[in-house]
Amino acid sequence: MMERAFKAQRQFLAVASTSQKPSDDVLTRLLQPISEVIAEVQQFREKNRSSQLFNHLSTVSESVPALGWVAITPKPGPFVKEMQDAGMFYSNRVLKDYKEKDKTHVDWVKAYTSIWTDLQKYIKDHHTTGLAWSKTGPVASGSAAPTRAPAGGAPPPPPPGPPPPPMDLGGSSGGGDSGPDTRNALFAAINQGSNITKEGAQGLVINDTELKQVVYAYKCNKSTLQVKGKINSITIDNCKKMGLVFDDVVGIVEIINCKDVKIQVMGKVPTISINKTDGCHVYLSKDSLSCEIVSAKSSEMNILVPGNDGDFTECPVPEQFKTVWDGKKLVTTATEIAG
Repeated sequence: MMERAFKAQRQFLAVASTSQKPSDDVLTRLLQPISEVIAEVQQFREKNRSSQLFNHLSTVSESVPALGWVAITPKPGPFVKEMQDAGMFYSNRVLKDYKEKDKTHVDWVKAYTSIWTDLQKYIKDHHTTGLAWSKTGPVASGSAAPTRAPAGGAPPPPPPGPPPPPMDLGGSSGGGDSGPDTRNALFAAINQGSNITKEGAQGLVINDTELKQVVYAYKCNKSTLQVKGKINSITIDNCKKMGLVFDDVVGIVEIINCKDVKIQVMGKVPTISINKTDGCHVYLSKDSLSCEIVSAKSSEMNILVPGNDGDFTECPVPEQFKTVWDGKKLVTTATEIAG
């Protein structure tokens, strides 16, 4: 799957190097092969939650959205770094589990991490402020969309591609000023038709959903979103004062780099991940009380549990921990601060 993802991106870059930037609709079609593999990788992880290699699968699943850098301006490199860091949450678990047992897994983590490090260098060298489209070729058409590549082995290095022409930061066809429009095209592709980049938008609703779909909300401020039906996963990234209400998610709901967000589960969700977030309220439903909540580098997290009378009981997630050596291993427990 990862090999197909990188081959699809290589073909997309080949189109960009010989074509001028197309309309958002055409760009969405061009991005579709990449977004389909991203969704496939994430679905594979969710279908194998009982696997002994779940942390390996999660490392890949959490970082693979980095391939969406082709639609990010003006800082695609830092975007890749953010996705790499999200995967590192799980790759660190792999290192912890195997560093004294099997060096093969440690070498795998190093090799996989180097993919995203090398990709960041490639972006810095050729696409610093956004994907550089050709200034002289024909406008890219939907017929230029890369075809689905056959399955293969391990992922190759990031695509070097032909060096792009110098970027015209003032032009309309380069990778300069069209950040929001380009991001919308990426999100439309990833979400199979649901793109969300809003400021102060209340009452956003996604009704037409399918199990294979994922929702990715990026830099939504002072907005609320309701997702109806059952979908694969939801990611809320770099949002402030964001409200999310959803019915059912079969995979994971991720909150990354956010501030003051509120999440309400109406149906079921197996896992909620909170990472690098300050201020997060999660309202669980009675059907989602078995949900696993994983947090890292976050503060002011509260889980609200429904009672028989319909009221919610607020339970703070521990932020301070005590670690002691018991003679054989380190033991970490949550601590309570007297008020």
